[in-house]
Amino acid sequence: MNLPPLVPPIKCQGIKTKLVGEIKRLADSKEFERWVEPFCGSCVVALNVQPKRALLADSNIHIIRLYKEIQSGALTPAMAKAFLVEEGERLRTGGESYYYTVRERFNAKPMSLDFLFLNRSCFNGVMRFNRGGKFNVPYGHKPERFAQAYITKITNQIRRIAEVVATCDWEFAAADFRHTLTLIRTSDFVYADPPYAGRHVDYFNSWSETDEAELGDRLKQLPCPFVLSTWHSNEFRKNTMIEVHWSDPNFHLLTREHYYHVGSTEELRHPMIEALITNFHAKPTQSENKEAEQLAFLEHPVKAYSP
Repeated sequence: MNLPPLVPPIKCQGIKTKLVGEIKRLADSKEFERWVEPFCGSCVVALNVQPKRALLADSNIHIIRLYKEIQSGALTPAMAKAFLVEEGERLRTGGESYYYTVRERFNAKPMSLDFLFLNRSCFNGVMRFNRGGKFNVPYGHKPERFAQAYITKITNQIRRIAEVVATCDWEFAAADFRHTLTLIRTSDFVYADPPYAGRHVDYFNSWSETDEAELGDRLKQLPCPFVLSTWHSNEFRKNTMIEVHWSDPNFHLLTREHYYHVGSTEELRHPMIEALITNFHAKPTQSENKEAEQLAFLEHPVKAYSP
């Protein structure tokens, strides 16, 4: 029986919870000494792959601060529970007004516990910042958000993360992807999950087609295996960047359909075809679980990666 994936305590757009099994399978097909993510985001992939050594980087300083504090013990499950109980009660009585009080407090002096509170009580769990780096997601209109069961769920997620990082040699770094990719060695394995061009462009720093092209160029020059996550298509349009940057026969594409639960209503939550792009050949296993059976392999000839 497959265990459910570990879920991080923070929510991000495009979180790869439903894809971690396939990404882990791809990683398990290669030998490597260090796992590297230039866009670690919620860290859901690393938490489920659980490499012994990792460099987990992101331009979002608030995510990196949160994980560093969990790793060092500066933020414990007990602290998070006490904070969310107290602040949750203030949200229950103060509602929208109190939410914006916390948002102003966080933007004036960022703190991981406020970041966690805002992420779990804002509109639809969206993580978004303006050009000045200020958290600008509106109130989620759920004053009863931090019920006891919900706080316990978040506390347990933090506890599990603390247990994982205590047994692993992981480095968390606030860094631009360009810098992170200069540190790559032949013994590394890179997983890149950038903001999706044309979609989540205000996750922390803006993301443009120029950034997309530069990332592609840098990935192609890596001396090690990589997996790139991006969007392939939906019912309205296709990601033309795939054909522009990844039509070379050296690269292999896998696709899978799933839903992003970021729309305000079910009617606005459309299926998305995800793409996983590799620079090595990856065959499907003989016995796939139901999720993996939904993967469709696009017909591209592949030149296997060799270090």
